[in-house]
Amino acid sequence: MLTEHRSVSLSYISTNLEILVHLDAIATVYQRNDGKFHVVLNNIDFGVEVDGRKEILLNQSHQNSKNLLWLEISPYRVIMTQQNTNNVNYRHFWERGVYGKSRYWINGDGAENNQQNYLHLRNFTRSLTLVNQSNPQSLRIEYELWSSNLNLGNYILHLEIN
Repeated sequence: MLTEHRSVSLSYISTNLEILVHLDAIATVYQRNDGKFHVVLNNIDFGVEVDGRKEILLNQSHQNSKNLLWLEISPYRVIMTQQNTNNVNYRHFWERGVYGKSRYWINGDGAENNQQNYLHLRNFTRSLTLVNQSNPQSLRIEYELWSSNLNLGNYILHLEIN
């Protein structure tokens, strides 16, 4: 298994809402199998652009608060998980042409296993593009987010790995 530390640029954009999140960081890239990779970012701060101003959303402003963003990447599907000890956590499952699941939950109240603490949404992946499958350089996912029959927006996740 190949393990490298590489700089990454992650952007999350809504095409019909005013949402733009951008992150530049150092990530650990693990090669799992042929064409399958894990990209892990630890203790990260998100930069959010609101009305043309860039603001930093700090990771609970506690040094001991762990924030982990983990992407499991293959040419056909991507799973992205954010885990934070005191904040919102989520897991997205994307596969081209498939309705995947997006799940959100909050830790910290001692009831992590209670199903009432979960919010389940669906996403439809219109496009999933991985550039250079043997040594990933770029990942782009275009998807729609749904709650029952209500479209919650169209989004693009773009990851550049240098």
